[in-house]
Amino acid sequence: MTIKIGDLMPEGEFKLMGEGGPEGLTTKDLFSNKRVVLFSVPGAFTPTCSAQHLPGYIETSDALKEKGVDAVVCMAVNDAFVMSAWGQAAGAEGKVLMLADGNAEYARALGLELDASGFGMGTRGQRFSIIVDDGVVTELNIEAPGEFKVSSAEVALKQVAAEK
Repeated sequence: MTIKIGDLMPEGEFKLMGEGGPEGLTTKDLFSNKRVVLFSVPGAFTPTCSAQHLPGYIETSDALKEKGVDAVVCMAVNDAFVMSAWGQAAGAEGKVLMLADGNAEYARALGLELDASGFGMGTRGQRFSIIVDDGVVTELNIEAPGEFKVSSAEVALKQVAAEK
């Protein structure tokens, strides 16, 4: 079942790079008492994700935070090493938290997994954005296959500004 506006975010854990290697970050720690913009891409270093999706959130992260967002988070079905390298290459450090959903467990928990096996990519997360306020979904933007319109940073910024 796909998550919807008004739902609580499911429990789960992501991986991110720490000083000593991959570390866990629970959804409770990520979402509790915070306003978070979470966006998902089908894969690190892929064309639309690298040219538009992540850069848009890097560029608007300060504006989002000025509107009361505590964290801007990128999620992908990649490992923590790849997500860290992608974040470094894109200049995301200090702007966008790069989280790995290596086995697509969280994408499945959201009901937003994508079968990309036809492209040799296995199970991935769909392209989407979610605005979360203290663990509750307040906005949900799921892209149609092959599109990049509703989950952009510009849309998230408008939604956050309208909610405030």
